[in-house]
Amino acid sequence: MSKTFINENFLLDNSYSEELYHTFAKDQPIIDYHNHLSPKLIAEDHIFGNCTNVWIDGDHYKWRAMRTLGIDEKFITGDASDKDKFMKWAKTVPYTLRNPLYHWTHLELARYFDIYDLLNEKSAEGIWNQTQEKLSSPEYSCRNLLVKANAKVVCTTEDPIDTLEHHKQLRNSDYKVTVSTAFRPDKAIMIANDGYNEYIDALAKAADTDIRSYEDLCAALESRIQYFHDHGCRLCDHGLNQISSVPFTQSEVKTIFEKRRNGQELSDQERLKFESALLIFLCETYHKHGWVQQFHLGALRNNNKRMHELLGPDTGWDSIGDYSQAQQLSSFLNRLDSTNKLTKTIIYNLNPADNEVIATMIGNFNDGSVKGKVQFGSGWWFLDQKDGMIKQMNALSNMGLISCFIGMLTDSRSFLSFPRHEYFRRVLCNLLGDEMKRGELPHDMELVGKMVSDICYHNANEYFDFKS
Repeated sequence: MSKTFINENFLLDNSYSEELYHTFAKDQPIIDYHNHLSPKLIAEDHIFGNCTNVWIDGDHYKWRAMRTLGIDEKFITGDASDKDKFMKWAKTVPYTLRNPLYHWTHLELARYFDIYDLLNEKSAEGIWNQTQEKLSSPEYSCRNLLVKANAKVVCTTEDPIDTLEHHKQLRNSDYKVTVSTAFRPDKAIMIANDGYNEYIDALAKAADTDIRSYEDLCAALESRIQYFHDHGCRLCDHGLNQISSVPFTQSEVKTIFEKRRNGQELSDQERLKFESALLIFLCETYHKHGWVQQFHLGALRNNNKRMHELLGPDTGWDSIGDYSQAQQLSSFLNRLDSTNKLTKTIIYNLNPADNEVIATMIGNFNDGSVKGKVQFGSGWWFLDQKDGMIKQMNALSNMGLISCFIGMLTDSRSFLSFPRHEYFRRVLCNLLGDEMKRGELPHDMELVGKMVSDICYHNANEYFDFKS
């Protein structure tokens, strides 16, 4: 089959878009500053062996599509063979037209395997055989897949109790891709969650201390932040419904923590006070270490209680929430800024209705001390598709400076997800190229091209400190 769908000018509508992409975007290295890849698999240089293991396992985007088509859970997360699961995914792909999965699927087949056939039930057997032959080879190991993607930096996400043993192994190796981590202490913050006390016990063990009081908790977390910092960490990440920022006193917070440790129930107001206090403490500590903090806001998680109990979290039962964001976020950022303890910050929203809220909020706290200090993060999760990306970039352009934007990330568990950077770059170049064609931007390829290369690579390279 000729290369008619995924071709060199895929998603590029005119000559301006084509030149922007091929000259200024295509060959830029990738800094994937937020993902959920397994550092263990990278450290061990794991070989997956077949397409299901590397491409379908753990990918709740694909799982949701397959369930919608009526495919039995046996072929999704169940005990069907890897090949049978792949065949069911191949059956699903033609039904994903106009879903970003259709684009991503064929970009990934093209970029990693040089396969340009459309995936469907007829082509599935041949594509399974071609990919299995390659994925059984050391050339397609985890490390080599990242090299194939032109990744310069990948930043995984770890809990404070993680030993970082695999990151240590990678830092002591000659692997040319930098593999860093982001500190994600949400389990310590979410005091009302089931299993909270058990988690605090695990944190105490990781920090080699006892945690009997709120002061002990803060000391343990600070110890783990220092441990992460000593092992190359320069980012944190928080996945929250919304920022908690309500008035509290230290005395109140101490009492709330003691109540929870004693197994007592907390009121909503007590929960909010504790979450507000601990988040402020953590962010002040991030500032001290010069980290970048990330906030992913607005997911409504684990909606299907029956399936959550059966399969657990992150298996495809989440959606967009409609939480109020502006007032609490403003209060939170202002509290840090007022004491000059607001570090570099990236804010991602899941509800597109919040685009303009976030785009204007970041301008309130960009104080001139750092270029793009507070960032409006790229389209995330349900919004990391063409329409979502364009809306995010339009809001940022209209209300801020897209020229300072640090660009795309995968936020993925898949080692084949890196063509999402290409997808983003093509969307960006086409957006700008269309405006050049219409005369809304000057016909100055160097001027616009510099902005493209900055967004694709240089801004992120300047913003993060992965070398120190």
